[in-house]
Amino acid sequence: MYGMSLGKLQQTSLLALILLVSAPLWPVAAQASELLMFERDGCVWCQRWDREIGPVYDKTAEARVLPLRRVNVDTQAAGGITLASPVRFTPTFVVVDNGREIGRITGYINDDAFWGLLGALAGKITTPRPGTNRT
Repeated sequence: MYGMSLGKLQQTSLLALILLVSAPLWPVAAQASELLMFERDGCVWCQRWDREIGPVYDKTAEARVLPLRRVNVDTQAAGGITLASPVRFTPTFVVVDNGREIGRITGYINDDAFWGLLGALAGKITTPRPGTNRT
């Protein structure tokens, strides 16, 4: 009636159903900027970060610029992120912008050191790039 046979309509409907059902399995596209936390089960320094920083991180200005995504270092499924080098130690925090590593913090000593280092890396993201007009 509308130029599409019943068989063609069924094929199109089946394809749409397959795409709809499989959509959750597609790799998640990386956000423009994010903080990847590479961690490992049993890592005492990861646990310390979880106690000292974890409860407040999502409430900070840094989290608005760099939302946190956790990655198990044993699988290193960073989802389309180009890392400068493999992550070997935990925790390692990798700042990513547009799918590319900007910098990293290897290890966790204390909250002062973490916030200072993260602030310097976040500054690379929030600083206007040459030639951009912010008016």
